[in-house]
Amino acid sequence: SQAEWEQLLTNCSAFLFYGMERFLSHVLLDWLVAMNIPKCRLVILLDLVRSQQSYQRIANSDFHKSCLRIALERPTETAMLLSLTGVGSVLAVQWYTSLEENAERLETLFENLLRFGKTTGQTVHALQK
Repeated sequence: SQAEWEQLLTNCSAFLFYGMERFLSHVLLDWLVAMNIPKCRLVILLDLVRSQQSYQRIANSDFHKSCLRIALERPTETAMLLSLTGVGSVLAVQWYTSLEENAERLETLFENLLRFGKTTGQTVHALQK
């Protein structure tokens, strides 16, 4: 529920979304832009995974949205919206991907951030290789 999303985002210093399609297709845009979440220093969005089922669900959902609203759900716009709510840094994929590729990204993220203690910037650099 939206209340659960709000509680998670306002009570954490880092938030990881690992899911299908676009992050903002799961969260109400009006609700997100009204939030103030300065305690959340890092949001990691491992979204944009597409399957036939998820594509059909998102296509049905997008049918009822304006072009402007759909544009606001793109990765760059999502990062800007999260930044405006107070999030310190946003790490996000830019293009649609597979479950396997996102699982590899997640493993690399955890390994670099938690195991090796690298900074977010160093971790992003490792992901780009």
